[in-house]
Formats: sequence, structure tokens, C-alpha cells
Amino acid sequence: MQLGWVQGGKMWLGVLLTLLLCSSLEGQENSFTINSIRMAFLPRQEVQNGDNLTLQCIVDISTTSHVKPQYQLLFYKDDTLFHNVSSTESTESYFIAQARVYNAGIYKCTVLLNNKERTTSEYKVLVKRVSTPIVTLDKKEAIEGGIVTVHCSVPEEKPPVHFTIEKFELDIKDFKQKREKTSPNQNFVTLEFTVEEQDRVIFFQCQASIISGTHVENSTIVRSDLVTVRESFSNPKFHISPKGVITEGDPLLIRCTIQVTPVVRVFPEIIIQKDKVIVAHSQREKEANYSVMAMTEHNGNYTCKVEASRISKVSSIVVNITELFSKPKLESSATRLDQDERLNLWCSIPGAPPVNFTIQKEGVIVSQAQNFTKKASKWDSGTYTCIAGIGKVIKKSNTVQITVCEMLSKPQIFYDSGSEVIKGQAIKVSCQSENGTSPISYHLLKANNILETRTVASNEPAVFKDNPTHDTEYQCFVKNCHSHTEMESKRLKVKVIAPVENVTLSILQNKMVESGNDIVLRCSVNNASGPITYKFYREKEVRPFYQNISSETKAFWFKTQATKEHEGQYYCTASNRANSAKNVPQSNVLTVRVFLAPWKKGLIAVVVIGVIIAILVLGARCYFLKKAKAKQMPVELSRPAVPLLTSNNEKMSNFNTEANNPYGYDEDIGNHAMKPMNENKEPMTLEYTEVEVTSCEPHEGLRTKGTETVYSEIRKTDPDFMGNRHSRTEGSLVGT
Repeated sequence: MQLGWVQGGKMWLGVLLTLLLCSSLEGQENSFTINSIRMAFLPRQEVQNGDNLTLQCIVDISTTSHVKPQYQLLFYKDDTLFHNVSSTESTESYFIAQARVYNAGIYKCTVLLNNKERTTSEYKVLVKRVSTPIVTLDKKEAIEGGIVTVHCSVPEEKPPVHFTIEKFELDIKDFKQKREKTSPNQNFVTLEFTVEEQDRVIFFQCQASIISGTHVENSTIVRSDLVTVRESFSNPKFHISPKGVITEGDPLLIRCTIQVTPVVRVFPEIIIQKDKVIVAHSQREKEANYSVMAMTEHNGNYTCKVEASRISKVSSIVVNITELFSKPKLESSATRLDQDERLNLWCSIPGAPPVNFTIQKEGVIVSQAQNFTKKASKWDSGTYTCIAGIGKVIKKSNTVQITVCEMLSKPQIFYDSGSEVIKGQAIKVSCQSENGTSPISYHLLKANNILETRTVASNEPAVFKDNPTHDTEYQCFVKNCHSHTEMESKRLKVKVIAPVENVTLSILQNKMVESGNDIVLRCSVNNASGPITYKFYREKEVRPFYQNISSETKAFWFKTQATKEHEGQYYCTASNRANSAKNVPQSNVLTVRVFLAPWKKGLIAVVVIGVIIAILVLGARCYFLKKAKAKQMPVELSRPAVPLLTSNNEKMSNFNTEANNPYGYDEDIGNHAMKPMNENKEPMTLEYTEVEVTSCEPHEGLRTKGTETVYSEIRKTDPDFMGNRHSRTEGSLVGT
């Protein structure tokens, strides 16, 4: 017991020392380096499918520690991590049992030690061939037209897998059918094959293929079990009656028979063909019959075809029939005849057998003899046939097409005259021969040149379209199968109305018109048809100031003695019945200027200058008269004026009475009597001057004013002359 405790104590002591040693080692700073890393493959990098494969990663590490460091190894395939292990050993392995194609690829490994990392180079591993596929069938016995299902798989492989399945006939080297299919998500495929009518014993072969990198690996070819095929129905057989030589008129019977397997639920269809034409067929029966009276047209190759949903079997036979008599031949003296010519038809058979003849026209008997003759009319046109027969054997001859040409009537030419023909618009010209055999060829001439040719298969009019631009003539010529020359129509004259298109307004002589001269405006158009309505307008005026209807291509407007008021802008419009009311052509705008004649300008200048001179003269005269009046104003008179002894005494007296104050009378004495200023002085000489003054007011123009008489008294002292000398000066100013 004590010994056990002692041994146990020693063991724990060793563990303790080891832990202390490890802790002391950890406390020291150890150095590590990865010298190299590589991979090895056992037995080799290229193995056969199903062989074992070992992947090794070999690491060489140097360290200052006495203990091997622990590192991490990572295994990669095609850059995808598939194995991770921690180790202190220099070599780590990964084992692959029974390698398959999907194990092939690019391998590498990586070592991680503390913060250091090293990776090997890349190694390519190949797995040759694909594992052997397994082939199974859904049946080992099949009926013609049935289905065999083939299942092929490679359980050990991973998809995608490409399968190739071939169908073989036993003892035949080449395959009869081949099908291929790729299964992207599964490692197997199921395909259906149809059992054909020639199949007897069949089998199938399967091969699997997988893409590995840049190349394809294939499996071995595996063969399936045998499949025995039974007929669903036999090959068809022909039976011909009567046997031996068959002559025209004999009853002919062609039979096609088959044998059907009892397990077949649906009978196939039997078809008899002659030169691809079906002459008889049968369903739900084991035979098909074709019965007919033998004729030479029944000679030929007959085919019997038996068809089910997927099966078709064919057999053929040739039938020969002896001719009783030859096919009749129908002939005529001519196939194209003019009306009233002789029509001759005759029917013949080589060898002249005793046959009955009839000649028919489109199924109607026209003669029961071998020949047919008559005077031709248009009703005799048609298809003729000769029928020849002996007993029940009847044969038809070839057909003969007879055309009897009726002479054409004189053609009529016309066009739609319900409306006028406007330039540029299409018209329809019709030509028609009401009588005559068709087809009829029409030639339309325009101005003696052929415009168009048209063939009509009836007596309906031939309609031609044209766009005349000016007045023209049309004529048509007709011809049919009759030997007569062409028939011509009368000439059709068509008047074309040319619409007004371009309108021009011009002025004769010059746009600058002298006052008093004539203004002549001309409105002209292109080659338009009349009558044409011309309208003259002034600019910005809605209503025309002049309007004219003329058949000419121009119209004039005259204005004599032009004045300034005729100056302005003018335009015109022109239209005929070919122009629509909403689209009336308008001319250019013409500007007309009216100026005064030079002599009129001179006359006006002379009058103006004369008026100005008269005004100046009158003004100057008024000025001087006013100035003279101001100088002749008399001084204040001290006494009344002495009346004149002339005939103007009264007038002078009245004037002095009204004007006494301005002429020197003293008003300081109030109401006292006026006294002469020189009462006590020596005698004076008195002189009186009478002046008529005309008042001129500038604002009253040149009207005549009334005259005013002014008297002035001049006193002089003359001791030697005591008498009074009176003088009177009278002036008159007349203004106009």
C-alpha cells in the first residue's frame, strides 16, 4: 500500500516538474521559421477511377524551442477549403477512398504558425475514366410500335453527367438510333425508344461522360439485356383478279390483306394508292378492296400501305391491262375562225375498229357521226370532244378548242363629261366595242401618239386614265382575233380648263406718275382659260374698286388726270371656274407715286412769292403811314377852327367839333367861353390842311377801310399880308 502511494507521488511530481518546465519555456521568447511546405500524392497524381488516393502535406519548421511547435494545416481543392487540421507533426495526410472524377482538380495546402503563413504550389490531380454505368430496361418483350424505356445511371459520380444511349439490332454492327442527353442535377437519365417495324431482337448501349477541367472523361460502354420484338401486324399482300391477261372491259379487283396479332387492340388503317392517289382504304378491317372496270388508264404501280400510330408497312404491285381499241383522235381544219367561215371536225381511230362515234361540245352532242361540218357563228366557240365506244368500253378523245371570231363593232370613245376637265386633274377615257369576240385589245392614242394599251376579256369598256394639261384629242383603235384590220373610233376632243396660277400686277411706263397724266395698271396671268374675273384693289381695302371679266390673259385699269389722291399701293386678283373660291390667286403689291409737274410747281412758287411780297409791301406802307401820322399830330388849338369856304365846310365843322380838344382848345376854363389865345395880338395868317388817313389794322388783312379827314391849323404872323390864306391838302389811302 505504501509502495503504491510512493509511486503515485512520483508520478504527480513528474507532472508538476513538466508543467514547471513548460511554463518556464513559455516565459522565454522562442523563434520559429517555416523552411518549406509541399504536397505529395500516393500512389500518384493521376489515378484510375475507383483507386484510393492519399494527399500529404509536408512541412519543415525550424525553432529555438526544444518542443515542436503546433501549427495549422489547410487543404484546398480548386481554391475551396475542404480539410483543416492542427498538428505538431511534419506530415499530415488526407485519404480519399475510391477516387471519382469529381475528386480531380487543383490541390494546395497552407500552413499557419503564429502570424506566419506559407502555401504550396498548385498540384493537378487527375482521375481517369468514369465509373461503369448501370443500364436497365422496363421490358424484355415489345410489340412493333411500342415503347422501350431505358434507364442509365452512374451512382458513384456527381452531376452534371452526359449520357449517350444507342439502339442496336442483334447481329447488326451499326446502331439504328442514337440519343444523347445531359443531366445537370442528377447522375442518371431515362429515355424512351420506339420499336420499329423492322426490329426483331434489339439491345441498348450506354456510356457516361463527365467534364473534368479542360478535358472529358468517358466511362466504358455498357450493354443492356436483349429485347424481343413481335409484329403487331404482318406485311400487306396484294391479290389481283382476274388472274392472267386483263383486257379493257374486264372487271378488275385489287385486294390488300394483312394478319393482325391478337393482342393488338386497335386495327391499323389499310390504304391502296395508285401513283400517290388514294383509290381505296379501310379501317377496323384486315383488307381493303379496289374494284373497277379495267381500262388502260388503270395500268400502273399500286401501293398498299398499312399504318398504325408509329408503324407503317408498305408493299407494291404493277398492273398491266390490254387495250381493246386505241383512244380516238379529234381534229379540225382550224381552231380560230372568222364568223361565217366553215367549221370542220372529224374523229378517227387507228385500225378503224367498229366503234360508235359522237362529237360533243361542252357535254352537248352536236353530231353522232364521225365528222361535223357547219357555217361558223360566234355561238360555235367552245371545247369539242369525240366519244368512241364498244360495249361498255367508252373512250374520250383529246379536246379541241374552237374560237369563232365575231368582227368588232366600231368602237365608241367617251369620257365623264359631267364635269369640266381642269388642268392637272385625272380623267377617265373609255373605249368600247359593244359587239365582237373577246379578248379585245385597245390602243389609246393621244395627239396621234399611243398613250396606253389594254386588253379586256369582255365587251366591257376599257378605261384609261390620263392627266391632260392642255386641250387635246384622243382616239382608240381595237383589235381581236378576227382577220379584219384594226377598227378606229372617232376623235374625242377634250377641252382642258387651265386654272389661274400666277398673277402679276404692273404699271405701264413708270411707277412715278406725273400729276395730270394717266395711270394704267395691267393685271396679267399665265396661260389660263377664260373667262377670267379680274379684280383691282387698293391696299387694306376689302372691296375692289374695279372689276372686269375677260377671256384675255390680261386686264387694264385706266385713270386719266391722276392726282395725289391716286397715290398708294395696289394689287389685283384673277380667277376662273377652275379656281376654288377659297383659293383665289393674288398678285404682287405695286406702289404708285404721283408727283406735281415742274410748271405747276413754278406757278405755285410764283403765287406764294407774290403773296409774300404783297404782304411785305402792305406792311411797310402801313408802317410808314403810322409814322407820318404820329409826326403830323397838331398842337392844342386855342380857338375853334374857321370853317372852310369850300364845299367841305360842313364836314370840316363837324370834324373840328369832335376833335377840338386834341387840336389846342384849353379845357382849364371849364364851362366858360373859349377865347382865342392871341386875342390882343397882331393878325395871323391861318392855313388849313385837310388829310384823309386810312386806318390799317394788321389782323384785318387787306380789307378796304374808311377814310378819316384831319384838319390842321397853322397860324402865321404876316404884317404885310392881312388876308387869310387857306390851303387844304387832301390825301387818300386805299388798301386792298
